[in-house]
Amino acid sequence: MRGTLMLIWILIICLSQVAVQCQYYSKSLPYHPKPVKVTNLHFFFHETLGSENPTAVVIAQANIPSNHNNSSVPFATLYALDDPLKIGPEHDSEVIGNAQGLAVLAGTNTTDAVMYVDFAFTTGKFKGSSLSIFSRNPIQEIEREVAVIGGRRQFKMATGFALLKAYFINSTNVINEYNVTVIHY
Repeated sequence: MRGTLMLIWILIICLSQVAVQCQYYSKSLPYHPKPVKVTNLHFFFHETLGSENPTAVVIAQANIPSNHNNSSVPFATLYALDDPLKIGPEHDSEVIGNAQGLAVLAGTNTTDAVMYVDFAFTTGKFKGSSLSIFSRNPIQEIEREVAVIGGRRQFKMATGFALLKAYFINSTNVINEYNVTVIHY
């Protein structure tokens, strides 16, 4: 018992010295946070499915009977993406980057995808920078919102959101319009 009390007193004295010697908050060096920047981006995401040169490919699919799924797209299908980002919706628009990542169809009764996609910019003001999106994406809705969770270079520590709008959809092509608001340092 006496040894325990002695140990407690030693710990109290040591801890009080740590607090006295610590200079975490310095009066001589004031904290000046970097200003926050808000950047608005607008581009088109062009995806090609099931053609000679697809940009989205099924890489895994669950082995479950289709009658357990009320969706038009099979539940638990995993896609790999490498889609061009373009200035306009036209097929021959200037390519400004590409979107690479994964999307899994995660809704048993809906066509919801969970997507992780890195949007890398290869030209212009943001060349070499990228944005990371990790979010639920209700792909059957015409307009939807997904979360920006990070980025590289000019978009380091980014947060924000992207408003998606289906611009064109047919059996082999999907074009989504992206309006992205990025908050970064």
